Amino acid sequence: MSLTTPPRPFDITSLFPQLAPLARTATRLHPRPGSPTVHDSSVGGPLLWPAGEPWPYCDEPHDRHASQAVHSPDDVRLLRRDLAAAEERLRLDPEAPEVTPEERENWERIKVGRAWFDGPIPLLPVAQLYARDVPFTCPPDADLLQVLWCPFDHAERAHPTTALFWRSFAAVADVLDAPPEPPVIQSQWYLPEPCLFSPEQVTDFPHPSELPEELRAQLEDMSRWESVDPALYSSYAYDPGELYLNNLSTAPGWKTGGWTGWGLGDPVDRSCPECGTEEVPLLTIASSEWDGGSGTWIAEEDRTTPAAPPLGTRDGNFTLIDIAGGYTLQLHACPVSPHHPHIELVQ
Repeated sequence: MSLTTPPRPFDITSLFPQLAPLARTATRLHPRPGSPTVHDSSVGGPLLWPAGEPWPYCDEPHDRHASQAVHSPDDVRLLRRDLAAAEERLRLDPEAPEVTPEERENWERIKVGRAWFDGPIPLLPVAQLYARDVPFTCPPDADLLQVLWCPFDHAERAHPTTALFWRSFAAVADVLDAPPEPPVIQSQWYLPEPCLFSPEQVTDFPHPSELPEELRAQLEDMSRWESVDPALYSSYAYDPGELYLNNLSTAPGWKTGGWTGWGLGDPVDRSCPECGTEEVPLLTIASSEWDGGSGTWIAEEDRTTPAAPPLGTRDGNFTLIDIAGGYTLQLHACPVSPHHPHIELVQ
């Protein structure tokens, strides 16, 4: 389906012309549940992976939490199917049993968890982006980006570690039929639910923390907003800085390009480890498509015909990915060469 972001409440550059040259194009990906194939741009779908190319593994030490049970990917899929079936059963008949004997048996077994695994872990597919579907900068010899990750936390990184693979889809003759899967994963939120994309280009402006101090002060000055009809921003009539942050600057959710979103601290150095060039946003992996403060970004179609929250989640988390309790994992790439090491930012 096609998804459309509503127009911004008003043109921010008419109030602050200094922002106009800072505008960047971002592509909101709008992931929605589907059944992707290797030929689709997707989250958690099968990859167009060459049959003759070894599958990547993670052999780094994994951060083990003694109190946390680990589960197999199939356990997580079964749990999700059972939860979805229970929700649908109760929707159709409120008097139906909340849990069937079979579901209870499955849940009791899954709750126990699996044995910890200390060996190398096959990476999980996270996203596949065809340049024909999603505009982004590719190496000259590539038109397909594949993102995989290790579904475990690592020392000093309380999130999955990602790996990027660039390739030409026309060069893939034989596709790997059955990639290996991890025997266990650290969190159910590290197993993406298969989704298809509905890409849409929008305009991003910098996060307030990346603006010059003088312009930031102007954005927070209520008198500078007096020419705007208060009805357009009544929820933020006494806090224009928050209005800009949540609804006029960086688009939320899964996206490519645009500006970096900040939330856990001030901007940090994003210099390429290989050449020192400042890296730019490549892909944002989000825990939600919007939140309580960014409701103006909810797609028109989600407003008119809202889908049921997937498996009890909120704010459009259709991928069922959760980064560090509701944040984003932003991948940055070097503009000199996408083959240089990328940077991961949790914000």
